[in-house]
Amino acid sequence: MGLFKNLFGFLSQDLAIDLGTANTLVLVKGKGIVINEPSVVAVKINRAGQEEILAVGQEAKDMVGKTPGSIKAIRPMRDGVIADFNTTEMMIEYFIKKVNGSSFLSSPRIIICVPYGLTQVERKAVRESALNAGARSVYLIEEPMAAAIGAGLPVKEPNGNLVVDIGGGTTEIGVTSLGGLVISKSIRVAGDKLDSAIMDYVKKNFNLLIGDKVAENLKIDIGTAIKLDEPLSTNVKGRDQVEGILTSVEVNSEHIREAISDPLHQIAEALKSVLEQTPPELAGDIVENGIILTGGGSLIRGLDKYLSDTVKLPVYIAEDPLLAVAKGTGEALNQIDLLQQTSYED
Repeated sequence: MGLFKNLFGFLSQDLAIDLGTANTLVLVKGKGIVINEPSVVAVKINRAGQEEILAVGQEAKDMVGKTPGSIKAIRPMRDGVIADFNTTEMMIEYFIKKVNGSSFLSSPRIIICVPYGLTQVERKAVRESALNAGARSVYLIEEPMAAAIGAGLPVKEPNGNLVVDIGGGTTEIGVTSLGGLVISKSIRVAGDKLDSAIMDYVKKNFNLLIGDKVAENLKIDIGTAIKLDEPLSTNVKGRDQVEGILTSVEVNSEHIREAISDPLHQIAEALKSVLEQTPPELAGDIVENGIILTGGGSLIRGLDKYLSDTVKLPVYIAEDPLLAVAKGTGEALNQIDLLQQTSYED
C-alpha cells in the first residue's frame, strides 16, 4: 500500500483550495493560482432524474437566472458553509480533474481554507467532500490565519496582528500571534448580505425588483461606506413590482450607503467585540500596527475609514486583498506536514 501511496503522491500535485461562497481559487504548489472561478455549478437533470454537470465556474455563473427548467444553476456554498453537499463534491472533483487530469492515479493532498466559525459537522462535510472527490488526505486552515499569512503579516512572531477578511458569505476577524489564532470571530454577514440589503432597499424605495447580479454590480460600481464628496450614480434596470413592467431608475451612492449601513454596522460591532477581548499585551501591538482588511468586501469605498472612525485605530487595506486568503492557503502548502491533519490515511 505504501508503494501505491508514493506513486499517487509522485503523479499528483498538492493543492490549496480557497472554497469561498462567491469564488473558488485553486493553487498548485510551486505554480501559484491556477483556477479562480465563481463557486457556481450548472447541472442538468437527465431522463433518469440524475444530475449531470453542465458547466462550472464563470460559464455556470453566466447561466444564473437564465436557465430553462431542466437546468439548474446552483451556488453550493452559502454563508461560508456547504449548503449543497453533492454539488460541492462535484465542483471540487471538477477542479481537481482540471488541475491534475482525470487519471485514476491523481490523488492529491489538499489544504482547504474554512471559516473559523465552522462546526465540527460542517468541517466533516468539507473534508468528506474533498475525500470523495479524490483527495488522498485533507487538511484544514482557518480563514483568519490564511488571510493574515496572505496579507504578509508576521504571524509567527510574538506580536499581535489583527486581520478582518470580508468575503462572500462570512466576515472573519482574527488576532494572530506565535503562529496561532489568539482570538477569532466569524459572522455570517459579508458580501452576500450586502447584496441582499441592496436588493431589499431598491425594492422598498423604488418598487423595483432586481437580481443578485445587478445588486452586486451596484455594490461594486457605486457602493460606499462613507459619504462621498461627489456622489456616484447609475441607471438600474428591473421589473416594477406594482405595474409589472420593465423599467429603469437612477440610483446613487448615497442610496447604496444607506442600504448597506446595517450589515456594515454589524461588521464594525464584531470588530469591536474582538478588540475588547484582546489581551493587553497584544492590544498595544495592534494600536501600533493597525488593522488589516482583506477580501472582496474590503474594496467598498471608504470602508477602511468607516471602520477606523468606529474603533479609533488605523485601518489599512492589504495589497491584493481579493487573493490574500488564497495566497495564505497556498503558503500553507509549504508546511503541509506540520499542519494538524484532519483526515485519515488508509
